[in-house]
Order: sequence, then structure tokens, then C-alpha cells
Amino acid sequence: MKNILLSLTGLLLVSFMGGCEKRSNSDLSKVHWDRDMCARCVMVVSDRVNAVQVKHPETGKSYMFDDIGCMVLWFKEENIQWQDSAIIWITDNKTGEWIDARKAHYHTSKITPMAYGFGAHKTKESIQECKDIVDYNEVVKRVLIRGK
Repeated sequence: MKNILLSLTGLLLVSFMGGCEKRSNSDLSKVHWDRDMCARCVMVVSDRVNAVQVKHPETGKSYMFDDIGCMVLWFKEENIQWQDSAIIWITDNKTGEWIDARKAHYHTSKITPMAYGFGAHKTKESIQECKDIVDYNEVVKRVLIRGK
């Protein structure tokens, strides 16, 4: 009986320890669609092909955005000092897959939740509906010009 009790205690301990596994600060956080709110405009994030997630590289705190334009302006308005080291994901406009926003290719004729108009794609080849294809730095530049 004592051995059974010890075995059960050991199993419980292992179960709890496995559940406490620490995730990396760079891991994508779980998204609560239709409940998480944009960190800038406070709209509910529900569009699964225009969402953006930003992670603080040191704390791992996650911030959701409904449009990349909101993210760009949030960085500026909140004077985010860790902007250059932020980990930024955006959903691919065709697949909804989370991709690195800084490596993505953007077309400029997309209808987006806050009307900034940038649709992200993992590859240039997947963009067929637009001739104006820009990179992340150009998206930031255009949003900041428009946001003035």
C-alpha cells in the first residue's frame, strides 16, 4: 500500500512538473480570437488573415493587433524602446499561417480591419492581385507618413 501511494505521488509530481515547462520568450502566444483586443485601437481581434502579434523580447509579454498599421503607430505613440528587438508575427493573407513580419512581402491593395491596406505574404510569388509589393520597412514608412 505504501509503495502504491509513493508511486501515485511520484506520478502526480511528474505531471505537475511537465505542466510547468517554461516557454521561450520568443514563442507565439495562444490567440483568443474574438476576445483578444488590439493593443492600440481596442477592437476585438477576429480577422485571421490580418492579425499581428508582438512579443517583448525580454519579458515575453504579448501584444495583439488587428492590423499592422495599428502596431506601427502603437510603437511610435507608446515610445516603445524595444521596438527594434521586438519579435513580430503577422498572419499570411492567403493561409492564415503566422509568419515573421519583418521577412514578409506586402501588397498594398488589401482591405484590412483598420484600412491601412497591407496584406502580408510569406513569398512574393503568392501575391497575384497587386503589382505594388513592398517590404516591412516600407510598410512602416508608409503607415507613419499616413498617420501624421
